[in-house]
Amino acid sequence: MSTTATRDRTKLLKNAGVVTTLLDAAMEFSKGRHRSGALLVGAAVISSRVPGFGTAVSVVLRAYRRLR
Repeated sequence: MSTTATRDRTKLLKNAGVVTTLLDAAMEFSKGRHRSGALLVGAAVISSRVPGFGTAVSVVLRAYRRLR
C-alpha cells in the first residue's frame, strides 16, 4: 500500500469525524439543546486538528444523558 493511499484514507476519516460531529450538533440544536449543540460545534472545530475528538465528545455527551 502506498503512503499516498494511506494519507487519503486518513484525510477521509478525519473529515468524516468532523461531518458526523456537525450533524450531531445540528440534531441537538433542532431538539432545542443549544448548549450541547454549541459544545459539539466546538468539538468539531477541535476535531479538525485532533482526529477523534468530536466523536469522543459526542459519545461522552450521549453517555452522560443516558446515565443522568
